[in-house]
Amino acid sequence: MKVTKFGGSSVANSEQIRKVGDIIKDDPERKIIVVSAPGKRNKEDVKVTDLLIQLAESVLNKEDYAKRLQTVLNRFLEIAEELEIEQHFLQDLEQSILTIISDDSSDRTKMDKLKSVGEDSSAKIISMYLTKLGLNATYLNPKDAGIIVSDDPGQAQILDESYEKLYKLRENDEIMIIPGFFGYTNDGQLMTFPRGGSDITGSIVAAGVKADLYENFTDVDSVYSVNPTIVNNPKEITTLTYKEMRELSYAGFSVFHDEALIPAFQHQIPVSIKNTNNPYAPGTLIVAEKKHHEKCVIGIAGDTGFSSMFVSKYLMNREIGFGRKLLQILEDESISFEHAPSGIDDMSVIIRDFNFPYEKEKKVLRRVQDELGPDNIKMHRNLAMVMIVGEGLMSTVGIAKKAATALTQANVNIEMINQGSSDVSMMFGIQSDDLESAIKSLYEVFFNDDE
Repeated sequence: MKVTKFGGSSVANSEQIRKVGDIIKDDPERKIIVVSAPGKRNKEDVKVTDLLIQLAESVLNKEDYAKRLQTVLNRFLEIAEELEIEQHFLQDLEQSILTIISDDSSDRTKMDKLKSVGEDSSAKIISMYLTKLGLNATYLNPKDAGIIVSDDPGQAQILDESYEKLYKLRENDEIMIIPGFFGYTNDGQLMTFPRGGSDITGSIVAAGVKADLYENFTDVDSVYSVNPTIVNNPKEITTLTYKEMRELSYAGFSVFHDEALIPAFQHQIPVSIKNTNNPYAPGTLIVAEKKHHEKCVIGIAGDTGFSSMFVSKYLMNREIGFGRKLLQILEDESISFEHAPSGIDDMSVIIRDFNFPYEKEKKVLRRVQDELGPDNIKMHRNLAMVMIVGEGLMSTVGIAKKAATALTQANVNIEMINQGSSDVSMMFGIQSDDLESAIKSLYEVFFNDDE
């Protein structure tokens, strides 16, 4: 059994949905299909989820929402007409949206309900289209599928009891089309996963039914060793591990939401990334383990939007609880941190900028000064993190030297180096303006110089 997920670009219009139909028809093992809301049809277009968020904002702000509602309906009308889907679907869709708008749920719950309309409608359209093709297909609501989640609007987490319920789907003979992105609480309230959550749904369902393979169809042939908008024609990655994919996703690769693989990782389900527009290309296979070989670096990624808080104090290493107290201040202010490299007399805390606005920065720095009495405290803004990823980094001689050489050749100053004990990644903090030149130089050293 395969669980197959199609992203927004794969269901953006009727032409793409026809390709989806051919892919499902081509392989009878594709028994469970998870779909996103329609994505962009071109670069200037707007994703349906974004249209629904705009609609929700108009409703919650008590503004005239008629025009935004019609824009949403028109997107689905165009798809339904071109696929020759029964028109009652659109009447049901409009009535469903109006019912959500008029109910007395909280603002956060209403936002979740409206956001979910994109995936839900996409799944209904595709199930009707597959039936039209002669396939035994059915729409399956996440509640009926058994996707039970925590009561946390926009940030729902899967509950363990879901997996037992999902396993029963193996007994069904039909091709089941499940909308991604949302589930239901035990008391029947709809909740969405974090943005990009259709990937999370696909991973959860694959884990629940113990699928032989979780296929994720998108608009690229494979995962590349570096962002193809920075390096022309980069090498494709044919196989990588869950840990490597998680690190690459975290550091800016947009193929997967960076939490999406956790259920598949926990249940050891292999994941295949494929291209809806080129379905017979080999794609990239993500597995639990692979054999190490001499060339361990499989990818280079980078992302901007980081800051570093540098704190130094003589004999810090002898002051019991210093690090805990520093991190406690961040916790008190609801700030999560990304990394915390340290020396004997100093400690840096790396924070995402969106978690650390200037108002919070002033308060945190004042508290650190008053409560910890450091000799020096400095903020470094406008940082980027460059990550070199590959299983076996720590046991491979010369990786750090090659990386430092590449950055030197690009005239990029290293602000920070962090290599944890995960044996999967090495991270460099640099100025954001240097990110592109750093990645190009690192790619040249690790992928082209070896040829």
